Amino acid sequence: MVRELRRSFATTTAVDGASWSATAGTVTALLGPNGAGKTTTVECLEGLQRPDAGSVQVLGRDPWRAGPDHRARVGVMLQEGGLPTTSRPLPLLRHLAALYAAPAPLDELVDRLGIAAFAGTTVRRMSGGQRQRVALAAALLPHGDVLFLDEPTAGLDPHARLEVWDLVRAEAARGACVVVTTHSFEEAERLADRVVIMAAGRVVADGTLDEVRGGRSLEDVYFSLTTGAAR
Repeated sequence: MVRELRRSFATTTAVDGASWSATAGTVTALLGPNGAGKTTTVECLEGLQRPDAGSVQVLGRDPWRAGPDHRARVGVMLQEGGLPTTSRPLPLLRHLAALYAAPAPLDELVDRLGIAAFAGTTVRRMSGGQRQRVALAAALLPHGDVLFLDEPTAGLDPHARLEVWDLVRAEAARGACVVVTTHSFEEAERLADRVVIMAAGRVVADGTLDEVRGGRSLEDVYFSLTTGAAR
């Protein structure tokens, strides 16, 4: 839950009183132009940034102050980085899986995401799409109650994108609360139960996919609400 969240950096206001929520068993798509405040908002929810004002809660707790028991219930896929560049995917994922009491089946994730095909490649030498697959597998390993996925299909080919969408929907079907940050209207329409659109640090639309579209295409609604708001 995000309530009147505010976050600034020097003279720039990244998030300006945003409020929205996501629930268990659903996929919420967070959309907005670059500079809209999406990543800052999600990083506050992940406990990576501290709000200047307002509040965020995940699983009923303030993520900034939450301990390892809370973090073990939350899967995170960052927009970029987060993977050690000298590691190879399988040893890295096995190490991460060993940190959780009941991780998701690693072999199944490796198979579905096609990671075995580049298992001998270090993170540094992987393509962008390959790194995305490993980062997604790492986020899914906790079998978490909450998942934050930032651009999960960026750089993926169409077949891999469909597989990722199936995985994301399966996470929601088992009861997880999934928040996906995306620039893809197709991805939002394929995945989302709920859509939040941000512009200039504020929420300009929030509701079910049908409520937000209101009989129009999501793309049309998006541009009508965000044109001129990109920073």
